[in-house]
Amino acid sequence: MSKTNPGNFFEDFRIGQEIRHATPRTLTEGDAALYTALTGSRFAVQSSDAFAQAIGLERAPLDDLLVFHTVFGKTVPDISLNAVANLGYADCVFGAPVYPGDSLSARSKVIGLRENANGKTGIVYVRTVGENQQGETVLSYARWVMVRKKDTGAPAPEPVIPDLPKAVAADILAPPAGFDAQGWDDALAGEAWRWGDYAPGEKIDHVDGMTIEEAEHATATRLYQNTAKVHFNQHTEAQGRFGLRLVYGGHIISLARALSFNGLANAFRIAAINGGRHVNPVFAGDTIYAWSEVVERLELPGSAALGALRLRTVAAKDTPCTGFPDKDGDGRYPESVVLDLDYTALIPR
Repeated sequence: MSKTNPGNFFEDFRIGQEIRHATPRTLTEGDAALYTALTGSRFAVQSSDAFAQAIGLERAPLDDLLVFHTVFGKTVPDISLNAVANLGYADCVFGAPVYPGDSLSARSKVIGLRENANGKTGIVYVRTVGENQQGETVLSYARWVMVRKKDTGAPAPEPVIPDLPKAVAADILAPPAGFDAQGWDDALAGEAWRWGDYAPGEKIDHVDGMTIEEAEHATATRLYQNTAKVHFNQHTEAQGRFGLRLVYGGHIISLARALSFNGLANAFRIAAINGGRHVNPVFAGDTIYAWSEVVERLELPGSAALGALRLRTVAAKDTPCTGFPDKDGDGRYPESVVLDLDYTALIPR
């Protein structure tokens, strides 16, 4: 009997199946520094203990996306080791802030299954929860992934497609406890624009671009202990569809978020990811640009100091976003667009 883990194939999943993922992870200041080195993120709250303490936080929390990727990485060996593609996210809510020294673990539940018409793959829907060492939820999200079948003759399960919300409701968002707007310094944060300065429908070109180096995208994925073969093994990927290793889609999310500092510097915390699609593949050598649209301006119940912006951030490769590249009337994206992410961020009022 082999002692190695081949990962789960589509026919191995069952509705209601619960999976406790291996390797809890203690995140440190070293992880935060490496994340900054790989993404260039500049948001002041996550960069400075002094700034974070001035607004009532314990100290600088870890970047929300570092938390997301770490929890996501725990799930890969069990959920998507045999994936063809990660298809989307929904109903992602960030909970308790994560600080250096916190340990994260993850568990998932299968909430949907649907075999594809080709009989070779199927869609697996899971709900994943990340918790800290005290059992507090730091993150909960749904995602769906296309997974290969090992035995194409295995019978198809009864299809179950979960009903997921299009957006996370404002009353579910978790503003940081003790937030003090009096301590917010616009000059140190990088911009003067606050909640009331943004209007629904407004589009922001984030201007800057960032080229992805081969070593950087592989290092980023290793940082999250993401074991997906398509990101690491050029020996096997040379025989695959593209002939190259794919850049982990989460790295593109992080780059787009980092680029959004130019225009959204005060949007300091991701409170929710409402949905998202990785539209086209990205490879080393591609340069990522991004633009954002303000979808909605949200009131936070019981908070006079903070508001929320529902944002749609689109990333493109090798295409500056001065013209806001986007899908056409039929919903088709140009080949340059690689990410379409709908998320909600907290911002001082």
